[in-house]
Amino acid sequence: MSPYLNFRRASLALFAAIIIASTTTGALAQASKLGAVEFPASTSSKEAREHFVRGVAALHSFWYEEARDEFRAASRLDPDFMMALWGEAMTFNHPLWAEQDTDAARAVVKKFRDLPKLTPRERAFIAASKLYRDDPHDLEAASFYALSLLGTVRPGDAGFARQMKAGAIALDVYARNPEHPGAAHYIIHSFDDPEHAVLALPAARRYAEIAPAAHHARHMPAHIFLQLGMWDEAAASNESSWKTSTDWVARKKLAAGLRDYHSLHWLTYVYLQQGRFDEAEKLLALKQQDMAASNYDSAVSRSYGETAAAFVVETERWDRAPALLATLDKTSKYASGYAAAPADTCHAGAPAAATPAPAPKAMTSSRDEIFPRTTALHFRGLVAAYTKDAATAGQSVAALRAVREPYAGRPVGKRIEIKELEIGAILNASQGKYEEAVGMMQRATKLEEEMSSPPSGPPDLIKPTHELFGEILLQAKRPKEAAVQFAVALARQPNRARSLLGAARAAKESGDQRAALDAYAALLKVWARADPRLAEVREARGFVEQAARR
Repeated sequence: MSPYLNFRRASLALFAAIIIASTTTGALAQASKLGAVEFPASTSSKEAREHFVRGVAALHSFWYEEARDEFRAASRLDPDFMMALWGEAMTFNHPLWAEQDTDAARAVVKKFRDLPKLTPRERAFIAASKLYRDDPHDLEAASFYALSLLGTVRPGDAGFARQMKAGAIALDVYARNPEHPGAAHYIIHSFDDPEHAVLALPAARRYAEIAPAAHHARHMPAHIFLQLGMWDEAAASNESSWKTSTDWVARKKLAAGLRDYHSLHWLTYVYLQQGRFDEAEKLLALKQQDMAASNYDSAVSRSYGETAAAFVVETERWDRAPALLATLDKTSKYASGYAAAPADTCHAGAPAAATPAPAPKAMTSSRDEIFPRTTALHFRGLVAAYTKDAATAGQSVAALRAVREPYAGRPVGKRIEIKELEIGAILNASQGKYEEAVGMMQRATKLEEEMSSPPSGPPDLIKPTHELFGEILLQAKRPKEAAVQFAVALARQPNRARSLLGAARAAKESGDQRAALDAYAALLKVWARADPRLAEVREARGFVEQAARR
């Protein structure tokens, strides 16, 4: 075994041991239902200090709206409370989401005054100085430093050094204070991939208990549950998050768009993995209803394209696609992927010619525009390819290529190319052109593997490449090769239903009855709550029952 692997295993073992440690030090100021943080700050008002501490706790759970309210309440009670202004400014910086409202933050920063009562530590926080370097025992400095490290990681980045360092710091905070919301939260983000997710499992099981008032704290454990294929736990996590956010919005009479539609998207995907297609369809209908009621507000409509596409592709109910695509075309000027086309000529069946792609913008706006656009094109193209509509599939590929050109060689460009290749491979396979399809999928899987770790949630590619490659190889009567692809797919995204089904079929057709039985049994376990009428359920049960009789 190489020295590197020995070091890596020893490091993972050390981190796992640190997780279990549960010693606490110091008196903790309790932030009701948001966890416990200790953050000394200069104010003579006890009530202002309580609002501030609760704001910091909410900030660690990315509950920015609630945190902002708490910091502003602290400022009203003590106008000289500069750390309350620091906290308010921090609510406009969302590093893990690559989002910053710099204008709003600067407006708050302008109110800062260098008062004599400010401590050196407070001045260091306000100046964003190297607090952790100077005092690694300061748990708040450590927590925000871990967050800052994670905020530098971008899709496609090579290596795991920054995540590992952030995780080690967060684990140390967690060992010192097991009720710290940021510690549990940042542990989850640090190890949010199948290889490392088990290290965050204890924190994932605890985070919702630490900060139950924050809907994001209820959702985040699902990141680890999903990476480990723990669908029941992932469903419960997102059900809880959605309900908590809905109750919060109703209680405070807030805009409906502040509900946690992110969790609703994840929950729909999880239900699909559990074979609960009818329940997934109900959630999709709820999403459409809310979108229509909000006049397709962007906050409410966000992730609709991924949700609708996942529903159609996972269920293979291609007849549902036209209505879902028609709704998608209402969500934004980019939804159809053909931005300049008049509304009456740009519909699900016959999209207009593609317009030139816009020049690349800053990361936040680029994702906001490019990702929904290419998702819509991918969705439309997949449906066309699966239903053998070569003309529409070709138009979708051409439009994707036009969008990709300014991003050649960059991670976003590679992701778009994968979408083009998948559409082309499915279409070629449907026409019996298996060598062409295989060549395309070899390129697609290579590109996906180059893009670092698997996704941290529902796959934005809609159809993972190795799973699709396996299905195409099965069509081509190459089951042993297909089995290899399904094995890779399951290593990257454990217990995905279609990958388990493909693995079972590939083993069966290869004559490996033991492997087929194991895969079908695993699928039935995942689909314990599946809709009973599903043909795939009958297929799996039939094989398992027949094996039992032999």
